[in-house]
Amino acid sequence: MEKNLTTGSVFKNIAFFSLPYLLSYFLQTLYGMADLFIIGQFEGVDSITAVSVGSQVMHMLTVMIVGLAMGSTVTIGRAVGARQTRQASLTVGNTVTLFMGLSAVVTVLLLILVKPIAAVMSTPPEAFSETVAYLTICFIGIPFITAYNIISSIFRGLGDSKSPMYFIAVACAANIALDYLFIGVFHLGAAGAALGTTLAQTISVIFALTVMIKRKTGIALKKDDFKPQAGTMGQMLKIGVPVALQDGFIQIAFIVITVIANRRGLNDAAAVGIVEKFISMVFLVPSTMLSAVSALSAQNIGAGKHDRAADTLRYAILIAVGFGVTVSIIIQFAGSSVVGMFTDDAKVIVLGDQYLRAYIWDCVFAGIHFSFSGYFCAYGLSGISFLHNVLSIVCVRVPGAFLASKYFADTLYPMGLAAPGGSLLSVVVCVIAFLWMKKNPRIFNEKENPA
Repeated sequence: MEKNLTTGSVFKNIAFFSLPYLLSYFLQTLYGMADLFIIGQFEGVDSITAVSVGSQVMHMLTVMIVGLAMGSTVTIGRAVGARQTRQASLTVGNTVTLFMGLSAVVTVLLLILVKPIAAVMSTPPEAFSETVAYLTICFIGIPFITAYNIISSIFRGLGDSKSPMYFIAVACAANIALDYLFIGVFHLGAAGAALGTTLAQTISVIFALTVMIKRKTGIALKKDDFKPQAGTMGQMLKIGVPVALQDGFIQIAFIVITVIANRRGLNDAAAVGIVEKFISMVFLVPSTMLSAVSALSAQNIGAGKHDRAADTLRYAILIAVGFGVTVSIIIQFAGSSVVGMFTDDAKVIVLGDQYLRAYIWDCVFAGIHFSFSGYFCAYGLSGISFLHNVLSIVCVRVPGAFLASKYFADTLYPMGLAAPGGSLLSVVVCVIAFLWMKKNPRIFNEKENPA
């Protein structure tokens, strides 16, 4: 059933909507780590490497699918806020048509290119065949990964962030059980991990579809809703494509920085790898704010309540900054202890502490520009989010990490500052864009009614 997010306390709406979102992200992170953890208990280095490389590729594809689905969440949210039930139904139907068609094409292309993809990832020869097997099975499961994400985007557009949390919980539990079966009992190695992941996604989609059919969502789909509508699909793609591209570039930037660290030596590579894993957990809060702001603001924009949309942004920034500052201060005193949870190597702990104490400040600035990105997406201006992220990566993050690595060979602290430096540039661009929007009231009038 659709939930009205255009009334009541803005802060409470953010809190109640974002908590399930945060738990969903946490479960998704746990889901991604399960394959690597379980295969490490039963198989050798070759299988572990295959899953590690393969999961990097699948993570990039998944975040791009999630980014593209943002267009559906926002478009549905606007229609719900404007009480345009037929438009919401049309958007849901077109979402299914668009994503299922796209997933079929992408699946075929990926299966054709599976070996070149493994080669581009510089997969060690010993793990190449297992990596190809892992990716092949996972690529076959792309339609199910897509189906889960579009169903989740539909529920979030309707104001329901709890159901997607249950869907990913089912997938997570099924994946762990199937991994132990295929890897621990049948000893299928990396292929078993991929099979467990794919079947878990399938189970999750079946569960989600069952919930969607039985629950009264307020959306009555007709046959005509599945017929492609240029205006509706165009609106979804206008929002979703820039987000998908920016997420793809961000993942590429992480890979480039990892390569830079790898060239410094084994200890530096290990330190950076550990910190990146911890940062990915901490960044669940800023990521949640982006998704919450986009969904909540979209409904309020559809209802013509632009002040509430701005209040949503304001509260999200306060929450994200408060969290970021708190965590950053704690890490200044506990950085070595955090790194020490992952390794007992003294040199790696020292290097990891340096990198983490600098990198962690990114949580503050990222919380701000993530919230702004959600706000811009809700207005259909996701191109602004794409712009500031690309500028951040090209102008600061990658060159900053490279130069710091080159001129400060004995410490990782300067290299860690490249991330918050890049986010600071993003914040500046976001503030300028926000002020520009305020000086152009016609933007708000144009965006009240969904396409």
